[in-house]
Amino acid sequence: MTGRFIIVAGALILGPIASACLTTASAEPATSPLNSWNDIFGALERCWIPPPLEKSRPGTQITVMITLNRSGEVMGEPRFTFITPGTPPEIRTAYQLSVANAISRCTPMPLTQALGGAVAGRPFTIRYQDIRGQKGADKSWLKTTTS
Repeated sequence: MTGRFIIVAGALILGPIASACLTTASAEPATSPLNSWNDIFGALERCWIPPPLEKSRPGTQITVMITLNRSGEVMGEPRFTFITPGTPPEIRTAYQLSVANAISRCTPMPLTQALGGAVAGRPFTIRYQDIRGQKGADKSWLKTTTS
């Protein structure tokens, strides 16, 4: 029982983490009410359009931390917490702009009242990974995992 409590407490403190892999883009913000963390991550994934191929690097990963309020608006500024080491400054900037645009495109998010109360003020991170043109990349580009 104690071990289970520690795992749950750790998950609540650290918050959810999602990962998105992208090979193509749709850029569609959510229109129906979102009712779970997975819905939020899915909406943010669908809004992401990676930088053009000439301003990108296959395999690049970028992680951003954001906080939403009850009405689904971003609180404060998104914070980039990771980008693949060795990424040149111009490519880094292109990925940061593409993620910032995705967040702008998707917010405010249509959260249900219950989800709005649950997520309000809780920072969470989402990792985007550009897998366009990589071996094994398939057409189902949105692969989400939460922990």
